[in-house]
Amino acid sequence: MPSAIEQIVDAYVRLKNRRGLDQLMMHRQRLAVDLKCRSGYDFSLPIGQIDEEIAIIEAGLSRLKAANSTAV
Repeated sequence: MPSAIEQIVDAYVRLKNRRGLDQLMMHRQRLAVDLKCRSGYDFSLPIGQIDEEIAIIEAGLSRLKAANSTAV
């Protein structure tokens, strides 16, 4: 069963919503930067999860780009 982020990215790709994917990516990147700047607690687990989500979003952006280049 796909994760929630995979389902969201798939929906954005199906709808050709590049802006939504870009906003999702920027949000995850801000979260990663914020967590990496903190100290006093081991944030490696949430940082790893956010990095995985960023990779999923990047794959979605690639799929959207490929779909747009074949449609032209």
